[in-house]
Amino acid sequence: MDEIKIEIERLNLHYGNFQALREINAAFPAGRITALIGPSGCGKSSLLRCLNRMNDLVPGARIQGRISLDGEEITGPEIDLISLRKRVGMVFQRPNPFPLSVRDNVTYGLRIHNLAPEADWDGIVEESLRRAWLWRELKDRLRDNALSLPLDQQQRLCVARLLAVKPEVLLLDEPASALDPIATEKLEELLRVLKQDYTVVIVTHNMDQASRISDFCGFFLLGEMVEFGETEAMFRKPARPETESYITGRFG
Repeated sequence: MDEIKIEIERLNLHYGNFQALREINAAFPAGRITALIGPSGCGKSSLLRCLNRMNDLVPGARIQGRISLDGEEITGPEIDLISLRKRVGMVFQRPNPFPLSVRDNVTYGLRIHNLAPEADWDGIVEESLRRAWLWRELKDRLRDNALSLPLDQQQRLCVARLLAVKPEVLLLDEPASALDPIATEKLEELLRVLKQDYTVVIVTHNMDQASRISDFCGFFLLGEMVEFGETEAMFRKPARPETESYITGRFG
């Protein structure tokens, strides 16, 4: 049986008077890829942002319920958010490298969190870029501005920036939506390798992508998680008619 990395119990999320998530219950296994699917505006990205408390930055947002990371509740006021976001990092829909050199992007977290002596940075940069499949492409361009890179390299650089601070969980919010098919395939292959050492949660609108790369899948509709389970079983024989209608393209 898989070890549970993240457990969600009766989670409700409000933005002001609007309820974005209703009574969400789920358990995300460690060392697996979990995909969150569903039509636009159904709550997938809202849940993703709950997992590292990014919704705390949204005025009027409030959470009820429980989210646990390795059994420790992370929704309480006593949680150190900087430490949490180091353990649970996020890659966004569009690449967001800093307007700095490739090297300075990778070492950014090391500097602000004081995680390693500067003498170790070069080794960490190389390791992080290798793990993001960028070292061969960028080893001679470490001083180049990251904004000059193609979009697919920018996105993998954002992954490398996370890996440098040694997170435990990678959150990805439609990370391939701005990429071409070849770059998307490379990113998917990278995620399959990274799940050996990290727990991965990805939001995607691409049903083929969800079925290709995820081990578990949660289907959202109107702020509720309609169905959650192993991806292969869900795509082969969904338990709920709403799930089947969405997966087969009848709506969404």
